Amino acid sequence: MSVDANLAASRARDVSLLILDVDGVMTDGGIYVDARGEIAKRFNVHDGLGIKAAQAVGLSVAVVSGLDSPAVAARMAELGITEYHPGHLRKAAVVQGILARQGIGPQQAAYLGDDWVDAAPMELVGLPMAVADAQPEILDLALWVARRGGGQGAVREAVRFILAAKGQLEAAYQWFLA
Repeated sequence: MSVDANLAASRARDVSLLILDVDGVMTDGGIYVDARGEIAKRFNVHDGLGIKAAQAVGLSVAVVSGLDSPAVAARMAELGITEYHPGHLRKAAVVQGILARQGIGPQQAAYLGDDWVDAAPMELVGLPMAVADAQPEILDLALWVARRGGGQGAVREAVRFILAAKGQLEAAYQWFLA
């Protein structure tokens, strides 16, 4: 699939669920390991605020991660993401389960990925999206590609794109002003 702004915007209008990967999408892919072996990750606050904006106007957000990390679980709880599914390298069945629980079809979902583990779920949704520094195969699958890399505001950019296409970007901004 090639990037087509008009087709991506058309499909974004139908999106009611944004599904995100974590490492390389919500983070820059780096893992910090301390002397005790505890793992920490860096998240971009702009992405978090974008997720809250999406939720404020009714765009659901789900997260499927290949790794299982207490640091990520804590961040998902902080963001109010209840559809958080860690530890899945094979994500297609998990994404299908999320769609079924949400009661929506594939055309109503977008998926933002960066690496090979994201290929199968990207092929399941109406709006496959990639971060700028995604693997070449993932960029080829994407209908929309962020200008920013993972952990650098790409999630916020994706949220802005979807909300703008749906005519909800101003409502999301106003929610923060109220």
